[in-house]
Amino acid sequence: MRDGQFRYDGQPTQIHAGEMHYARVPQQYWRHRLRMLKAMGLNTVATYVFWNYHHPAPGVWDFKTGSHNLAEFLKTAQEEGLFVILRPGPYACAEWEFGGYPWWLQQNKNLVIRANNQPFLDSCRGYLRRLAGQVKGYQVSQGGPIIMTQVENEFGSYVSQRPDIPLAEHRQYNAAIKQSLVDAGFEGPFFTSDGAMLFEGGALPGVLPTANGEGNVDNLKKAVNQYHGNQGPYMVAEFYPGWLDHWGEPFTRISPEQTTKQAETYLKNGVNFNMYMAHGGTNFGFTAGANYNEEHEIQPDITSYDYNAPISEAGWATPKYTALREVLTRYVKYPVPAVPAPLPVRALPPIALSKAVDLFDLKKDIKPVTNDAPLSFEALGQGHGYVLYSKRFTQPTQGKLQVKGLRDYATVYVNGKRVGELNRQQTQYGLDVQIPFNGTLELLVENMGRINYGADIVHNTKGIISPVIINGFEITGDWSMYKLPFEQVPDLAKYTAKNKVGKPTLYTAAFTVTQPADVFLDMRGWGKGIVFVNGHHLGRYWKVGPQQTLYLPGCWLNKGQNEVVILEQQNDVLHTELKTADKPILEDLQ
Repeated sequence: MRDGQFRYDGQPTQIHAGEMHYARVPQQYWRHRLRMLKAMGLNTVATYVFWNYHHPAPGVWDFKTGSHNLAEFLKTAQEEGLFVILRPGPYACAEWEFGGYPWWLQQNKNLVIRANNQPFLDSCRGYLRRLAGQVKGYQVSQGGPIIMTQVENEFGSYVSQRPDIPLAEHRQYNAAIKQSLVDAGFEGPFFTSDGAMLFEGGALPGVLPTANGEGNVDNLKKAVNQYHGNQGPYMVAEFYPGWLDHWGEPFTRISPEQTTKQAETYLKNGVNFNMYMAHGGTNFGFTAGANYNEEHEIQPDITSYDYNAPISEAGWATPKYTALREVLTRYVKYPVPAVPAPLPVRALPPIALSKAVDLFDLKKDIKPVTNDAPLSFEALGQGHGYVLYSKRFTQPTQGKLQVKGLRDYATVYVNGKRVGELNRQQTQYGLDVQIPFNGTLELLVENMGRINYGADIVHNTKGIISPVIINGFEITGDWSMYKLPFEQVPDLAKYTAKNKVGKPTLYTAAFTVTQPADVFLDMRGWGKGIVFVNGHHLGRYWKVGPQQTLYLPGCWLNKGQNEVVILEQQNDVLHTELKTADKPILEDLQ
């Protein structure tokens, strides 16, 4: 940066970036998606690094397997002629589980998330050192593609959400994160990323402030000037051509016209920008995060991270893409390549399900944890998935069951028969139960993703986190907890086939593919659950919508034999087949 401009090889350079997260796209498709970005007229890719993606357990790091190979992503971007903006966090937000923080940080009672707290800062330092070991050779000073590195993320928002913490302390924390980046070997240039009216809390001395979601060029310049010595460069680090989506809420659409009009405003005025998202991808596995608002204590994000972005979840050029490409081609000073051919997609014939297994039958191979009261996932040493909480009653008990500390969703059973469900999203924490003498109450509890944005990020334990009450009495004594993390696909071969309405059930099938291609699993008619194909966890489905299909990348299919396993929690209907489609269904609310 010099004279208020970005410079590359001494020449003034405009940054036209698009965000794409390598963790949300199969590694085999990175090059195709990067080429799609470049063919839209962009010269830079921006990506978050999710700490928890690379550090899934204490002492366990993964920068090598599949889509974890960040160095390979950086190398591929450079080969495709793209600069890279790196957003290492440690906090990312991004509708990602816990905003990128490892869930197990919460096991340290002395650690305070996102605060000027020594155990937390020490953890951040350890992460940033590890990360630097992977990426510092890819910085622009070393001839690499990384032209900018972000410090923290939207910290000004957090300062405004946490007025209980003195501003001076917030600033000490933000400065400590910057220093940790420098100490680890990151050279910058550095930038912060905040709403234009939140720079007071988020800006740092000597660091370029950028304004997220700021469409007004005068406001952008005024805010940046105030905190950057009355000069640019002027950049919008998050320009939104789409938006995020929650289960049970309408899918958000932003028109191509609205997006291209804003893009043209930036281009005419020499404003640098990063389109968030240019390509969203997918929240595979249990990686989707959650929000909350006044009506909902939790708003879990859907599995698709399509984001109504110009490049769809499956990598297709949308009308928005075509419109943006036309505008960018008129303004940019570099050549824009032809649009790559789309990857093949095809529906498969209906897949006949060959076996169904009662999830409760897996209990005999799981050693339960017993305790006087229910324990949280974190206390059980489990991050994601499900826990079955079981309690036998020596006396008949009936009345109102209340689980105010439910995190986040539960199907409830008495003597193996489903009697209802509890749902934090709908603030449904109670139902009537009738438990006979020697009867068993069971709650299959699902973590639907930790909150990734806002003051409540510090309250993110899962499972059952407060007493279970029936008729005002706390239910204690000999709770058994069966851990069902579903980190890997279960082997169902040794279990007897069994399928009963209302019981959580695992369905499996083998199917043949002659020519692997992308496909969408059509989950209409199913209730709620998760799907594995060839060991790849595709993510959650839920009949409430708006998402009704799951994206299955063709690169995860074998030519010949394939296997699907579905955990169906509700099982209101006994299923015999799984249907597929060649188009996604993302806007069907039930």
